[in-house]
Amino acid sequence: MPDTRATIIDQPLIVLHPDDSVGIARHEIAAGTALQGGLVVASRVPAGHKVALKPHAAGDKILRYGQIIGFASAPIAVGAHVHEHNLGLGEFTRDHAIGADRQSPAPHLTGRGFLGYRRPDGRVGTRNYVGILTTVNCSAHVALSVARAFERNEMAGYDPLAEFPNVDGVVALTHKTGCGMSAGEPLQLLRRTLEGYARHPNFSHVIVLGLGCEVNQVGGLFDGGNPALRRLTIQGEGGARKTIARAVEDIRAILAEPNAVNREWVPASELKVALICGGSDSYSGITANPALGAASDLVVRHGGTVILSETPETFGAEHLLTRRAATQAVGERLVDRIRWWESYAAAHGVSLNANPTPGNKAGGLTTIIEKSLGAIAKAGRTNLEQVIEYAEPATMRGLVFMDGPGYDPVQVTGQIASGANVVAFTTGRGSVFGSKPVPTVKLATNSPMYRHMADDMDINCGTILDGEESVADCGKRIFDRLLATAGGHRSKSEEQDFGAPEFAPWVIGPVI
Repeated sequence: MPDTRATIIDQPLIVLHPDDSVGIARHEIAAGTALQGGLVVASRVPAGHKVALKPHAAGDKILRYGQIIGFASAPIAVGAHVHEHNLGLGEFTRDHAIGADRQSPAPHLTGRGFLGYRRPDGRVGTRNYVGILTTVNCSAHVALSVARAFERNEMAGYDPLAEFPNVDGVVALTHKTGCGMSAGEPLQLLRRTLEGYARHPNFSHVIVLGLGCEVNQVGGLFDGGNPALRRLTIQGEGGARKTIARAVEDIRAILAEPNAVNREWVPASELKVALICGGSDSYSGITANPALGAASDLVVRHGGTVILSETPETFGAEHLLTRRAATQAVGERLVDRIRWWESYAAAHGVSLNANPTPGNKAGGLTTIIEKSLGAIAKAGRTNLEQVIEYAEPATMRGLVFMDGPGYDPVQVTGQIASGANVVAFTTGRGSVFGSKPVPTVKLATNSPMYRHMADDMDINCGTILDGEESVADCGKRIFDRLLATAGGHRSKSEEQDFGAPEFAPWVIGPVI
């Protein structure tokens, strides 16, 4: 990827790389507007959309970031608006060149840290929740009823956790599956996700609720000997009311234990940051994503971990990651996952290029490759150390890639199960996503959206587009906010108590 880590000069058209054949409209450009270099815009171009910098014949490559984003599907004149009507995906070969850009590690940084919860096994949490997990959808209502017993009622002046200020809350995480499924990959995927949450350091204690007769049996889960884990089944307790009463009683009995846990200073190496983008626009790859990439590099240089994901939104740009693979096996595993997704999509009669949403396209993104090239900027420039399955524990420090779909709730659920203790979420169109038990920090790609959705955005990266700061400086600001959030600073989604319904394990395979 080109180095865009400098303040962008205030020009109507942003050109990201000397080889680019299109520029990006900083703001809406009216038809007939003369731009830098004598270029005249042929028709109205919405903000964030592409303008041809040179003539293209049908079939010509179209370049952004110095990379192919697709091919002209019709002749394109200089100054023309470039989008779905004249730009298609096409076929071309990418040189994965595994390890070709592998680097020696940058000098290690020390001295930064945050106030976290050090658990008995040595891992560090950023929040201190009591969790209620369900094995099956059949126990979802019971779990939600248990959690409601611990909700604050401000109008009534009632707070059942008032005597336990160190407890962030009691949260029930429910889902739509757990039965009517095969005992193969679908069940393994669900179990791996639930086990990742059950052992997550942001939970001090966990109660697992099942119905009793489901495929995803309580007894077959969580055999790690966690003393802070309790299991109940509705059938075993004698019905819903008895199960709710028992679970509420059990939680009340243990609340003093998590309340006795205090935050302590831990080094920044304990950060595990999930990298995610949702509601992306054309500015995502110019501002928020590369700025988050700069912050990711700082996390890695401090000994921490960043977890990139969204495999379908890596398609077409995976060669930029494989070139940074720490080993041949790591690079090959990423290519294998890309190939799996190509086969998976084809088997269901869809194309990975269908990934860009109407919102993405309205924001100026045309092809999946264009979207992917901007998305992987979140990963910074360090070596790719590990490629893991969905919800598999991230065991390596540095940049880790977790396989999974591009849908935000499903993806973040997997990243948290893999061990992420902070989520960094970039958005251009605007997302109100939140997560529990891990806080989500949302980064706006542009200032108008940041101001319009100020109650939902944590950081404005539109300052880069406005010429107020460089990508590197914005990255430092993001790194500081990640540390502050890990240390207890409440994110905008936390202030609104978002995050429990967004728990969404990846469901794969038939319902039978």
